[in-house]
Amino acid sequence: RALRWANGRAPTRGLRASPRARIAMPSWVIDRYGSNEVLRFTTEMVFPIIHFPNEVIIKVHAASLNPIDLSMRSGYGATALNMKRDPLKLKAGETEFPLTLGRDVSGVVMECGLGVSYFKPGDEVWAAIPPWKQGTLSEFVVASGNEVSFKPKRLSHTEAAALPYVGLTAWSALNQVGGLNQSNCSGKRILILGASGGVGTFAVQLMKAWDAHVTAVCSHDASTLVKKLGADDVIDYKSGNLEEQLKTLPLFDFILDNVGGSTEKWALDLLKKWSGATYVTLVTPFLINMDKLGVADGMLQTGVTVGSKTLKHLLKGVHYRWAFFMPSGPNLDEIAELVDSGKIQPVIDEVFSFSEVPEAFLKLEGGHARGKTVINVISRQ
Repeated sequence: RALRWANGRAPTRGLRASPRARIAMPSWVIDRYGSNEVLRFTTEMVFPIIHFPNEVIIKVHAASLNPIDLSMRSGYGATALNMKRDPLKLKAGETEFPLTLGRDVSGVVMECGLGVSYFKPGDEVWAAIPPWKQGTLSEFVVASGNEVSFKPKRLSHTEAAALPYVGLTAWSALNQVGGLNQSNCSGKRILILGASGGVGTFAVQLMKAWDAHVTAVCSHDASTLVKKLGADDVIDYKSGNLEEQLKTLPLFDFILDNVGGSTEKWALDLLKKWSGATYVTLVTPFLINMDKLGVADGMLQTGVTVGSKTLKHLLKGVHYRWAFFMPSGPNLDEIAELVDSGKIQPVIDEVFSFSEVPEAFLKLEGGHARGKTVINVISRQ
């Protein structure tokens, strides 16, 4: 980020107040957990306030939906998220409602806290807001400065909103947990299970940008898209027994599993043994354990599960890991560079207007999306 300052950005900026006081704003919220009927549009959502010096308020131009939004709408993970929202239980009797969903944002900085030196009002930015915070299906959203990055110059707000959450989720799995980077990927054989969704399409492009050999698994009708993104081999999981198809190929150095389920029972056998090969899954029981067993027992059960699986597979010569979304402005900086260099592009399935948020949720709920479902909060992006 120092490069931004070297290019003429002032290193220090004070508080910037919004041009006029606001107390309410339009937003899509839920007041209880359930299916699509719990979504409610309101013009009276409380306007976000800067509580900490490192926060910024962003005027939302575009947002997008992710599977986590469906899960959160239904109440999945509420126990863990509420613990994160109020770990000391200081707000006894209060609830998380009304709750705004949506994790991705592309927009313009409206106001900065006193400790923010990297952004100023008017900057075009993008971010992925953690799920324990109020979301982005709203006119404005507050974010920590370290969660925010300058939007890629070559993308519109609509295009940019398709990338932050899936990009950071894939980055967490491949780089932070899996240890892959630009300097060690050349020639490595990478298998991506579930390659046509948001995380999968990003992961294919990132691995090709880092010069890996990518085998992608998806359905036949998504194969053209995945090949266009650079995958070297594309396997149709509907064309026969997937395990048997993959066993005919050379062994892999790394597997990213976006599917979960029974896949885990056989996928690790496709890795090269005693070579540092790694399997990383994004489908874990962490949140469901917390929901079913409570915080203490859920965390204990989760620790026992991941520990036993890690040891079991380590004794067989491969590494077993779980990965989760992690908010990070600096990582978004790196992703933005890849986007502006043409190595990564957003994959958008459909764009909806702000008034069509329920329809967008139904679209996502229908499954088989080829990329992201984007919401234009401000029209004409």
